[in-house]
Amino acid sequence: MKKLAFSVLCLISLTLPAQGSNKKKADTQSFKNIHQSVQLETDRIFGKLITIRREFHENPELAGHEKQTQEKIKQYLLDLGLEVKTDGYGYSVVGILKGDRNGKKIAWRSDMDALPNDYPDPETFRSKIKGIQHDCGHDIHMAVGLGIAEVLSKHKKSLKGTVYFIFQPEEETFKGAKEMLNKGLLSIINPDEIYGLHVTAIPVGQIMVKPNEMFAYQKRIRVQLKNGLSEEETKGLTKKISDFLFRIQPGTKPWELQSIVDPKIGLTNPDTIFKDYLFTDGKFTTYSKNNESFLETYLYETNSSNLDKIIPGVQKIIEDSVYKDKLLSVSFIQGNPTVINDEKLTISATEILQNLYGKNTVAKDYGQVPFFNDDFSYFQQKIPGVYFFLGGSNFEKGVIAMNHSPNFQVDEESIRTGVKSFSSLLIERLNRN
Repeated sequence: MKKLAFSVLCLISLTLPAQGSNKKKADTQSFKNIHQSVQLETDRIFGKLITIRREFHENPELAGHEKQTQEKIKQYLLDLGLEVKTDGYGYSVVGILKGDRNGKKIAWRSDMDALPNDYPDPETFRSKIKGIQHDCGHDIHMAVGLGIAEVLSKHKKSLKGTVYFIFQPEEETFKGAKEMLNKGLLSIINPDEIYGLHVTAIPVGQIMVKPNEMFAYQKRIRVQLKNGLSEEETKGLTKKISDFLFRIQPGTKPWELQSIVDPKIGLTNPDTIFKDYLFTDGKFTTYSKNNESFLETYLYETNSSNLDKIIPGVQKIIEDSVYKDKLLSVSFIQGNPTVINDEKLTISATEILQNLYGKNTVAKDYGQVPFFNDDFSYFQQKIPGVYFFLGGSNFEKGVIAMNHSPNFQVDEESIRTGVKSFSSLLIERLNRN
């Protein structure tokens, strides 16, 4: 019996590997074909996406006023055959793409609003609206989001599950994401995962990401004292507070954002200067009201465990000074949540993109960016998610995508990179168990 069993097993073993091998080859070929198709489709619509990006750039709308932007996005998605909802918060748009097979639900977020300024703009298609500009890159984000929707709509039959395309208003005021959630967004779409990006000054063609915090924690602190302070007293006290709110690596300047792309000290270096720091924005707002003095400043801290120590620390400085009897309160008066990437999803997304498009496609981020933040964090409080940095600079061409800065400019090849890479990512995330 044992020999017979062994003989039968041998016969089976001669047959099964060949079948398994053939299936594996077929799966591999199918895998290659779909992502080759993603690249071809991205190339096909690239010119169209540049056109719509430039239309957004020329016609920017401030937070809470994204009416024309909403209409353009809505029509684009309807033309793709998606179900579209615009009855949520403000001028939001949600496009729903259902695959032909059941599966998980994934959301992609793109923000819509522009900024109130008149910085010099080197583009020939600069803003037609005086005092309003897309100098943070949301026009790029919308073009990428629409491009992903179009590419995935062509692969509807091979998708397991549903993709929700969230076009979110009012990001610059840190209001839109929170209000969309408050107005019941998750009772309508309820995704299992969420993804989004922000174009920034790293080189075009590169994507950067890390698990956990992408930005420093930003807080606005206020000291309230009874009776007025002289100019000299104010200067002395604010210096003591600033000195306490100061922790950096010796000889570094993490407030100099141009250094984020420096290979020696920037975000991609394990020894980056953009980690383990605390500093203020360099100035205090001081004013008096009802014979009371108020001192306020923004601070940036990378370590969340240190946040609870800041208020007691500042209180102690004042209590140990001649102003002890004047102290009324020390408090945080503003502090938005920060973007925190889900560790498991971040690792998975990085592996998928690197396997598909090469190891150099995704750079590991070792630091946290000060000054900036994103209300994508509100989505992440409810849904596991990943937020990427997308490279927009082309240093050889003099194109520097430093957000919120004069002469902000983006290499439009970043649109191709974003659409291709993240279309493939969403396909893989959908089609995996």
